[in-house]
Amino acid sequence: MENIFTLAAQCLQRNEIDEKLALTHQAFQCANSNSLSFQSNDDVLPIGVTVFPSRPELLSPRDMPRRALTSDSGRAAFFHALAHIEFVAIYLAWDIVYRFRGLPEQFYRDWLRVADEEAQHFALLRKHLMAMGVDYGDLPAHRGLWDHAEDTAADLLARLALVPRCMEARGLDVTPAMIEKFKRMGDDDSVRILSRILEDEVGHVELGSYWFKYFCRTRGYEPEEKYRQLIVRYYKGKPKGPFNREMRIIAGFSNVEIDWLESRANE
Repeated sequence: MENIFTLAAQCLQRNEIDEKLALTHQAFQCANSNSLSFQSNDDVLPIGVTVFPSRPELLSPRDMPRRALTSDSGRAAFFHALAHIEFVAIYLAWDIVYRFRGLPEQFYRDWLRVADEEAQHFALLRKHLMAMGVDYGDLPAHRGLWDHAEDTAADLLARLALVPRCMEARGLDVTPAMIEKFKRMGDDDSVRILSRILEDEVGHVELGSYWFKYFCRTRGYEPEEKYRQLIVRYYKGKPKGPFNREMRIIAGFSNVEIDWLESRANE
């Protein structure tokens, strides 16, 4: 029987992309067939030993080149950036499984499903990129998402607040407008891929909301207040609006949280 933490370590500490995708799908299938152990095994290695592929070159966000969607190179750059986000999201889902032990089995099953869906997203985007003559790694990318993982490696509540309920939730705000842009351009393939990703990401943020509130309550914290504290403490800069209130409510945000995010973004 495979062990989820052994598979998590393999996914996080090997750099071969196709192997990582295959292991992720294998783990999810094992979980669905009840042939996966959730028994904690080895000591947890520090997040600094996580291994990424040698490409793409990672730049700071401010050094990333900006290109318009109206050009072929601009569209390729946009989808390469999105592929990188989804690739790092595989790591993020595996890392929350690997790093935080002794939690309910359903927690691990939920984030394993997220890892599997992020791997599907990445594969869709990579295929889309290759149709444009570009492969993942051909263009530079930035490491902003993983910085948040490193910052919250010792704090489960902070990880849930910062990753699904902040960085991933941003996709709920901006992706609908991107879908509309590609609709106007008549790019049905891009619309289909972005729509699929958006549908799944609502569920991912909703899981983040559920488990954030669950662990807040089991530890004696009021979730809305704890969320505000963690965003202020860990998020560099102000939250970025505008916020898609309708989708965020579906994904487990309260109106009070969204009101606070809006007021902080406008400070």
